[in-house]
Amino acid sequence: MLKSKQPKRRIFSGIQPTGNLHIGNYLGAIKNWINLQEEDDCIFSIVDLHAMTVPNNLPDIKNSTLEVAAAVIAAGIDPKKSILFNQSSVPQHTELAWIFNCIARIGWLNRMTQFKEKAGKKKDNATVGLFSYPVLMAADILLYRATHVPVGEDQKQHLELTRDIASSFNTNFYKSLNKDFFRLPEPIILGPAKRIMSLKDGKSKMSKSDISEGSRINLMDDRDIIYSKIKRAKTDQYPIPDTIDELDNRAEALNLINIYASFSNKSVNEILHQFSGKGFSEFKGSLSDLIINNVSPITKEMKHLMNNKDEILKILINGSIKAQKIANEVLTDIKKIIGFNFKD
Repeated sequence: MLKSKQPKRRIFSGIQPTGNLHIGNYLGAIKNWINLQEEDDCIFSIVDLHAMTVPNNLPDIKNSTLEVAAAVIAAGIDPKKSILFNQSSVPQHTELAWIFNCIARIGWLNRMTQFKEKAGKKKDNATVGLFSYPVLMAADILLYRATHVPVGEDQKQHLELTRDIASSFNTNFYKSLNKDFFRLPEPIILGPAKRIMSLKDGKSKMSKSDISEGSRINLMDDRDIIYSKIKRAKTDQYPIPDTIDELDNRAEALNLINIYASFSNKSVNEILHQFSGKGFSEFKGSLSDLIINNVSPITKEMKHLMNNKDEILKILINGSIKAQKIANEVLTDIKKIIGFNFKD
């Protein structure tokens, strides 16, 4: 007897258009997207509305959106297999976010640690957008009735909020039908590359905002720059150990080994077995070669696309048309449930 085919999962994930993407963005998100699109129904968004929460992003937001789209496409996201679009081109995101603003509770948002970290001591000076952007994130996910969302450690809390909002909507507006409108989206926990750390500080996440260019490998860096940055990457005086337990309190060493494991699609233990007892000068040469072999084709294609921006725009426009079709159907159903739709 033939087994019934399992329905495809619907995946939603977004990436902010902050430009100048680095290997942390690639290994932590984009590479996982590429694997997911082979089996699942994937919707990927350049979340330009979220980028507005950082005022410094605004002057170059159009070019940054195109550059991030170029990186995603160059890395291997296939617009024939996945929907790729920029968030602001689908207005249903903001409309649903307002509905969810009227469902979410201040107490839920007050628990969001990322707001506390980003707002710092000047919390009263932070924008409402920075405070409420997890609600927009919930709208991003639920607008497509996504079943699964790839998340790193820093996004788990936001997915929990999304589930809370979905559950509250189901209870408040759909309870009489004795079934749920929204399925609570499940996390896809990413592998060892979920947090790629700074090359200068193994306890800080690799970030575009870091003042030091040497803290990260950008996807547009050439081979000489990559060699130089890896050569100067912070390590320690000890050789590479036999076991992962021996990397405790060696954050910079673990970070470089994690990067190697992620690019080579091997486990950390396999990398330790391969380089056990060797010094980091030898390891860094091999790591540089590995990064260059993986990143150079992406860099080349990114440059081609950025010199032919009409290609990127065409992909984003086609993606937004597909996304709007799904989003409009879901939002129309939501309006009917609430009682906003007077056409029927």
